[in-house]
Amino acid sequence: MEELNELLQQRRDKIDTFQAAGINPFANDFSVNHTARQIHAAHGADDKQKLEETEVEYRIGGRIIARRDFGKAAFLQLQDGSGIMQIYVARNQVGEEFFDHFKKFDIGDIVGVVGAPFRTKTDELSLRAAEIRLLTKSLLPLPEKWHGLTDVETRYRQRYLDLIANPEVREVFRKRSQIVNLIREYMLDSDYLEVETPMMQQVAGGATAKPFVTHHNTLDMDLFLRIAPELYLKRLVVGGFDRVFEINRNFRNEGISIQHNPEFTMMEFYRAYATYDDLMDFTEELISHVANKVCGSMVIPYGDKDVDLTPPWDRLTLKESIVKYGSADMTVLDDREKSLAYAQSLGLELESRIGHGKLLAEIFDEVVEPNLWQPTFITEYPTEISPLSRKNDQNPEVVDRFELFIVGRELANAFSELNNPLDQQERFLHQLEEKAAGDEEAHEMDEDYIRALEYGLPPTAGEGIGIDRLVMLLTNSASIRDVILFPQLRPEIS
Repeated sequence: MEELNELLQQRRDKIDTFQAAGINPFANDFSVNHTARQIHAAHGADDKQKLEETEVEYRIGGRIIARRDFGKAAFLQLQDGSGIMQIYVARNQVGEEFFDHFKKFDIGDIVGVVGAPFRTKTDELSLRAAEIRLLTKSLLPLPEKWHGLTDVETRYRQRYLDLIANPEVREVFRKRSQIVNLIREYMLDSDYLEVETPMMQQVAGGATAKPFVTHHNTLDMDLFLRIAPELYLKRLVVGGFDRVFEINRNFRNEGISIQHNPEFTMMEFYRAYATYDDLMDFTEELISHVANKVCGSMVIPYGDKDVDLTPPWDRLTLKESIVKYGSADMTVLDDREKSLAYAQSLGLELESRIGHGKLLAEIFDEVVEPNLWQPTFITEYPTEISPLSRKNDQNPEVVDRFELFIVGRELANAFSELNNPLDQQERFLHQLEEKAAGDEEAHEMDEDYIRALEYGLPPTAGEGIGIDRLVMLLTNSASIRDVILFPQLRPEIS
């Protein structure tokens, strides 16, 4: 810490030195007209002779990330938002006075350079500086061995350093932006209307999760950060928008892990006059389209294995998947007591009052989910754990719902919507009983939503896709924190 304070003081002293020389160490009067990527694209194929004949001058700005000094000249590595450009600074080119100022520049400083392209003796494309100016004086030095900064805590907490140090991290977030834009384009091309729904809601609804609570002073009422936009999006379908979607944040007061962040991004969409079967086909098409655009292939690496996103994807009922991966007999799964005994044989600790549907879901999580590496749709979820889904016409114990699993984790959840207001009200009442019994994630009663259903929701199917998890998949990222610019962390210990 003493060494850091000394370096900080040295750099602060340089501010005084520059100001005394009439140099603004935080200038904002330098115009940039090109990026490193554009210069490389324009001249990457030019040889030394062609560059000598080129009468063009570029104005580029960026951060000094490395320098090699040779007395009367120096080479800099200048990093801007697009990449890295090598800069050659010579005293006889920029003038003795400017060169003396330049010698006081530090790694981490942001500078503006005016120069012409040329090739060095080692044939590296560079700019020969005719002018170099300090634009922002950096006070804190970059971390030691910052090239390839690997300390996880520092990377997540000080993402700005991570982005400076690790080009592959910047690439992940460029791909994230590309993925979101491709999804948006696909939805718009499929005749969906993009909408925005409330982030603060009077009733926490649309999913089974514990909400964050806030308070509105003027109205003197508690509000909930939304756990899902579902009930508002379906209100819009009632209102006549037959295809709607939203890409936005959800908030759930749950644990933090490599798969979970309390604040996360979802794309949720609804289509009138469609079933969950229609959405399975649509989801295959959407995700495979995005993957092919981003990765250039339907077969992509994840961890030490490959994932094949080529449609069609496997489809199994929840019970079928337990039989397949858990070596259980279907007759066991059809009986609650036998299912409970089977769950206990797996080492699951469950309340004796647990319902049959929740019990099957617990068994699924234990024996099936980790094995679903290749894309797999799981269907026929128990009605008990699906309070907003339409019951199956042949078997009311299950609903017309699917979840999509890839690399052992849920990526999407969809179902044919429950549009019977009487059935929905009964399910909400059952959820209130669950909440009274201690289930903090049980669904609240939403009277206005019931009223909307009473006006008539057309046959509808809806789905939510986890954007963060999709980005993890398509960028081969092991943790959700690697694809969220500023993940939630514990307070920093000073």
